[in-house]
Amino acid sequence: MRNDQVDPHQCRSGAPHGGPTGLWARPGLFDAVLFDRDGTLVYDVPYNPDPDRVRAMPGAREALDRLRDAGLRLGVVSNQSGLARGRFTAADLARVNARVDELLGPFDTWQVCPHAEPDPGAESCRCRKPAPGLIRDAARALGTDPTRCVVVGDIGIDMTAAGAAGAAGILVPTPVTRAGEVAAAPALAGNLRDAVDLILQRHRLADAERPGAVPRGRPRCVLVARPDSAGDVLVTGPAIRAVAAGADRVVMLCGPRGRAAAELLPGIDELVEWRLPWIDPEPERIDRAEVDRLTSRLAAIGADEAVLFTSFHQSALPLALVLRMAGIRRISAISEDYPGSLLDVRHRVPTGIPETERALSLAAAAGFRLPPGDEPVLRLLPDAPQAVRVDDPQRVRVDDPHAGSAVRVDGPAAGVDGPAAASAGDELPEPGYVVVHPGSSVPARACPPELCAEFVRALSAAGHRVVVTGGPGEGALTAQVAGRTGIDLGGQTSLTGLAGIIARAGCLVVGNTGPAHLAAALGVPVVSLFAPTVPFGQWGPYRVPTVRLGDADAACRHSRATACPVPGHPCLSRIEPRQVVEAVRLLSRDDDPADPSGRVNPSGRVNPAGRADPSDRAEPPDRAEPSDRAEPAGRAEPGGRVEVPDAAGSTPVLTGSGTSGGLAVPAGPTRSAVREVRP
Repeated sequence: MRNDQVDPHQCRSGAPHGGPTGLWARPGLFDAVLFDRDGTLVYDVPYNPDPDRVRAMPGAREALDRLRDAGLRLGVVSNQSGLARGRFTAADLARVNARVDELLGPFDTWQVCPHAEPDPGAESCRCRKPAPGLIRDAARALGTDPTRCVVVGDIGIDMTAAGAAGAAGILVPTPVTRAGEVAAAPALAGNLRDAVDLILQRHRLADAERPGAVPRGRPRCVLVARPDSAGDVLVTGPAIRAVAAGADRVVMLCGPRGRAAAELLPGIDELVEWRLPWIDPEPERIDRAEVDRLTSRLAAIGADEAVLFTSFHQSALPLALVLRMAGIRRISAISEDYPGSLLDVRHRVPTGIPETERALSLAAAAGFRLPPGDEPVLRLLPDAPQAVRVDDPQRVRVDDPHAGSAVRVDGPAAGVDGPAAASAGDELPEPGYVVVHPGSSVPARACPPELCAEFVRALSAAGHRVVVTGGPGEGALTAQVAGRTGIDLGGQTSLTGLAGIIARAGCLVVGNTGPAHLAAALGVPVVSLFAPTVPFGQWGPYRVPTVRLGDADAACRHSRATACPVPGHPCLSRIEPRQVVEAVRLLSRDDDPADPSGRVNPSGRVNPAGRADPSDRAEPPDRAEPSDRAEPAGRAEPGGRVEVPDAAGSTPVLTGSGTSGGLAVPAGPTRSAVREVRP
């Protein structure tokens, strides 16, 4: 008898069986937590030069010590433009940081940007939040990469910097936090204690042993199911790899909308396709004979157990009933509804967890974990992305077995204006071009085509070569969007061919649709034109640098609407072309000396030469930190010379020699207040 049959509250799963014992090379999701200083760790005193005025936030010390006890390393990432503006001296900064370290430390790294906000039109430093430099430098100093870091801050630029570096972000609002920043945050916490609760919960969720787990043998065959669309299948990839690591054979049940994506995922030995009428957005009538055939087909597989992956708004129970009828003895799924005898492992997760982590937590509950060295990032089969080549001025070759040997560009591939021009025999285009994908299977998530056409024209005018892609039947849409300045490949490639096009891109401009997750699986940064019909924290591109554009607090927020409920599509129609150009500019920067080739990003996914490191992304700044709301005065140049005394009063003289223009500041009485100033 299973536990939920004797539990009076009917809320516990049956005793799960222990699975593979291997952990990731670094257990848990995170290695480090990086905190903004003012307004997050300590009360914000604008341009504070006085260590006696430093006051820690309530509960901060206890919260930080819990993270240390969990084995996580801690850092501070802080904009301090008062140094450039002459509001305090380098010695003042060192003393204030030392006081913070005394109250809340020791911190494992301090990264400080001493630069002021640049004049309009001027080039900014790479370190000033919302740019990603401080986050990337902190991760490097801690021996990890940004995707294994969490950034905790109190205003929007902290969250932007987190996303810019590919890190997770948690916003802890204060009275100065704007409503739009709260709406756009990937995750929220009421205070530092709550933020730490969320970090530790996510850190452990995807690798947790379930209470009462008992050893079991390695299953011979496991059925996994994700009968949704392409994006849903892609975000489940890490969980499927976890199952594959602990089973001899994996068979996947998918729907017709997700099959092409399933064919790109590692870890799957066989696919079974069936349109589930309780999942598919355009369901067919239930046919008893079809259900009987599916049941017989699943019974013939001979699976020892099944793991049913669903989204947060779906039920696994109808499919669990079919699998019981097929004779599968052990079934695991997430279910808020009482499952009766349909589930052996009934798992639950908190709301707001990213879909990828949600699926990983179910796999772990069923006894399957990613093996050492397999990071929980989206990934495709190594040979999935295909090459794209132009053989003559009017033909684009896509080495894509699903689309044929070549496809024609319906437009002047070699005659496009300006930088988009290509000559015969060249790669089309060279790595680093921008892909604009205007379509979506859900109309509410698609940006208006006339606005996407403006994006293409603006990007081309800014010097970018632009490729416009689309699915079957979207030829008219992509032709309108591409115009005369973009290269139109709409409807001319399969998903495999699209992967090849995206793999060579500098970034992808796209809505909340499957290609966004395809880009994440390829390590390609995303400008996300994200309609807020579903939560960004759950459905945004996972562990890849992402600029989110659009109104996060629009009327359709979290409505799951498939058609826009508000005339004029206000959540996306107000995006300005200049915002897209700026986002692409920031995404396309490749100034990381640790990887000058641009070939391999921190997650280990292979990138073509010339593409910006996916962790080097920033969102256009939309506000200054509370301490930075002042006119510039005496701004320091990013490569300028700065002298910062340490706590003992000695003054190391430092010149620009690093990567981001920030100060690596390990504050404390026994450590130099500044290690280097970076141009």
